[in-house]
This record gives sequence, structure tokens and C-alpha cells, in this order.
Amino acid sequence: MPGLRPHDRLKNLVLYIIETLYLFIYRPRHRMDPFLDLIRLLRPKATLWGGLDGVGRWGLAFHKRDDLLFCWVERGDCLLTRPHLEPVHLKTNDFVLIRTTAPFILTSDQSVEPVDSEKAVAATGNTKLKLGEGTGSPVTIHGGRFVFDTTNEDLLTGLLPSLVYVAADDASSWRARSLLKMNETEALQPGPGSEFIIARLMELILVEILRTEALRVDREHMGLLAGLADPVTARALSAMHGDLARDWTVFDLARLCGASRSSFAARFRKNVGTGPIEYLLSWRMALAKDELRYGALRISEIAFKVGFQSSSAFSTAFTRHMGCSPKRFAASARTVRR
Repeated sequence: MPGLRPHDRLKNLVLYIIETLYLFIYRPRHRMDPFLDLIRLLRPKATLWGGLDGVGRWGLAFHKRDDLLFCWVERGDCLLTRPHLEPVHLKTNDFVLIRTTAPFILTSDQSVEPVDSEKAVAATGNTKLKLGEGTGSPVTIHGGRFVFDTTNEDLLTGLLPSLVYVAADDASSWRARSLLKMNETEALQPGPGSEFIIARLMELILVEILRTEALRVDREHMGLLAGLADPVTARALSAMHGDLARDWTVFDLARLCGASRSSFAARFRKNVGTGPIEYLLSWRMALAKDELRYGALRISEIAFKVGFQSSSAFSTAFTRHMGCSPKRFAASARTVRR
């Protein structure tokens, strides 16, 4: 693009990448991808809560909120501490995803009494905080929160460990690092639309981290990502997602995967954390909830779409699963949207 400054060329490149990836995520496709199905239902959006500039000795405490926060270190270094766990040393250009299932602290050192983040924001009226005293090395940290569609927010449970740490020199996460580098450039040289670009980059970073191979094979965590890392359960998951209305049995899935019924069922439960038919029902309910909230289909049409032979069978299963009828859920969802 002749005549454009390097920063403008980079910004145009970033916008092109974002547009291309979003079209990939939301375009219709023929081959079912369970991971992509999950991202579609979660509808992740990044909101920037601000950040901090620290100098000398400082500390900032965050409450337990059951949110998914992210932060990246633009310059300097600090410690991230959590109860009963070893501190994590964050350095320049490191990135962290943290589930606030427990409180945590960002601090220059563990001997500092931290400032309460919520009280500090309320007192200053500013989400960009200036902390610390003394003449130590300055630290700049940016951060925000991922917001997920509340219809199926429960799908996030168990999907991620409590902390995901992407070091600046982690060669195995080069895609996430490339996105973070774009984010770093945008933060250092902001221009029109910078907040939008940074938020979209954060969403793409989340998707990239979720699909990172190292995270998928973490044996301490069960769920869809662990299931997709195993070739046998991945084949079964793809088959179920690809033909949701089929009357699947454990025997059908085991035969498809070339395994015995008992060994397949045990392997699926070990990886995914539930039995194959239980998983299928749960996914059908997730799609039904999404359709009831956002779609235009009648309940009878939704029933057939997610694999039920009658509206009454679907209503019974939905009520048992959700504690309310599809009609009541749809009415409540429309009220929330309004």
C-alpha cells in the first residue's frame, strides 16, 4: 500500500487478519468441527478494564469473581500471587489468562500490602491506576475481561485451568505470540479504532490459546478439548456434531472408532468427563438453548433439529435438563435480551 506509514500498513494488515479469521469462524461449512461449534455458542467478547502503571513497591488485589481475566505486561516485571500456590513471575511481553475462581494479587513483591482494585477504581474514577512509591523500575500492565454469552456460559466450566501463562519466549505458542505482538504495537502506537482492534485481537488470542496443543493434552483437565486431543474420542465427537439428529448408540460410535463398546465408553469418559450419550444430550440441549434465545424456529422445529422425534419428547428432556420448559426458557431469554 504505497504512501501509507508503516504503522498504518500494520493496522490495515491487522484488520484484514481479523476480518479473515472472523469470516472463517462464522461462515457456513459442511464438515463439522466441535471446537468451532463451541466457540460459536460461547460468543467470546473482550472488554478492556484498563491496567496499571507501577513504580517502586506496589500491589493490587483482585476479588474472587468467577470471571476470565487477561493481562499482558507492556514493560517491567511483577509477581502474580494466589492463595496456597507458588507466585508466577511475569516479565515484559508475557500474557496471562486467569480464572478468578480465587482471589489473586499483582505486586512488585510479596511483602507489600496490596491496594483493593475495586476500591481504587471507585476512589479515582479511573480504570488506569498509578501505584507505588520509590524509584524502582516502572511496570506497565494492560488487562481486561472476557465476556461470554450467558445462554451457554456453563460450557466454559472445566475448559480452562485456573491460570494459562504464555511467556514472551515460548516458541510453542508462536501464533499467540504473533497476535500479542500486533497487540503490543497497537498499544504503543494507538490510532483510530485502537480499542476495537485490541479487543478483537484478545478474542483471537483466547481462541488460539484454547486450541493450543499443549493445553489440549493436559491430563489434569477433562472436557471437549481433551477429547479432541485423543484420536478415538475426537472421531466420535466429530461424528456426533456432524449428525446431531441421528439416534446414536454407544455401539454405533464404538464401531465407527474401531473399538469395543466397553473400551470406547471408558476412554470417552476418561477424556471428556462424561459418557458419550450424556455428552450428546448435553450438546443437544446447548444448541436448543441457543436456538430458543437467538433463532426464529418454532419449538417443534428445534426438537427435530436437535434429534428428537416429537415436541413432547424434546420438552420432557429439556425440562428435566434445565428445570423449565422450552417455552418458558424462550420467554425468559427474550426478556433478558430486551
